[in-house]
Amino acid sequence: MERPITRLPKAHLHLHFTGSMRHGTLVELARLRGVHLPQALVEEWPPKLRATDERGWFRFQRLYDIARSVLREPEDVYRLLREAAEDERAAGSGWLEIQVDPSGYAARFDGLTATMELILDAARTAERGTGVGIGVVVAANRTRHPLDAKALARLARQYADRGVVGFGLNNDERRGRAREFEGAFRIARRAGLLSVPHGGELQGARSVRECLDELDAHRIGHGVRAVEDPYLVERIATQEVTLEVCPSSNVGLGVVEELAHVPLRRLFDAGAPIALGTDDPLLFGPRLAEQYETARHVFGFSDAELAELARMSIRGSGAPESRRKELLAGVDAWLAAPPAGA
Repeated sequence: MERPITRLPKAHLHLHFTGSMRHGTLVELARLRGVHLPQALVEEWPPKLRATDERGWFRFQRLYDIARSVLREPEDVYRLLREAAEDERAAGSGWLEIQVDPSGYAARFDGLTATMELILDAARTAERGTGVGIGVVVAANRTRHPLDAKALARLARQYADRGVVGFGLNNDERRGRAREFEGAFRIARRAGLLSVPHGGELQGARSVRECLDELDAHRIGHGVRAVEDPYLVERIATQEVTLEVCPSSNVGLGVVEELAHVPLRRLFDAGAPIALGTDDPLLFGPRLAEQYETARHVFGFSDAELAELARMSIRGSGAPESRRKELLAGVDAWLAAPPAGA
């Protein structure tokens, strides 16, 4: 006697642009664009990954880059965002924040500004077609120079009132510390954008602490290794910094050995705000509804606790206040309704 997860209103705050692509779309576009896909992205999908060492991360990045290469035409971008929004609607999500580094596409779409405008227009088109609100997070790559990050922060600032809601920092934590990018995040924060760097995934508590101290993070992508420092978890709870926890990704990249080892329950019980996410379902498989099913069946979350997870995702989002109120009211209605079969 459980309430259906797909009818629980929620926000999805941790989804990467290329990684949101449907597997079937990847295969189809690769055929259309003449891109050869390795077996790990065809018959052996989802690929077996592990990124806790340099070789494993290189393989993950290589597969990601191959997937990115099938997006050649503007119509591909419109399709990707439309399908991402359709998948969110099917999962019960009413707000999506999709993270993208536009420099990865600038060469094929006439530069950074043109790429940004293409992505934002595709997001608005997908929003109108599905009813799912979409905010864009511009993400810097921590393996590149901090000056590149500043250029992206200025770009994000330019579109702060036109669909860009946050500024992020992604890629391998072991190759670029958060503190090196403080200047870029300062530009973004002054423009009113959310500070949403990755941290506490492949590196430990120090990585999370730097995101708080140096980047004034509103949210932290992953953040699960904050559990290594109980005082840090208490700080996260007190400051109401939302952790974007992606259980399937944590297993897929070898952060933990199995789903039951993801510290979701420990973080939740300690009062840390949590927004469940998928990271890159193109490479890890499960999408948003499955992450909530994991919380229910692996970690024993009750419907009341699942509703609170949904509320946390909505509160931690950059959604307009009207959208937040609508979604929060929907969560209350979901919980007030009798379970299926009752």
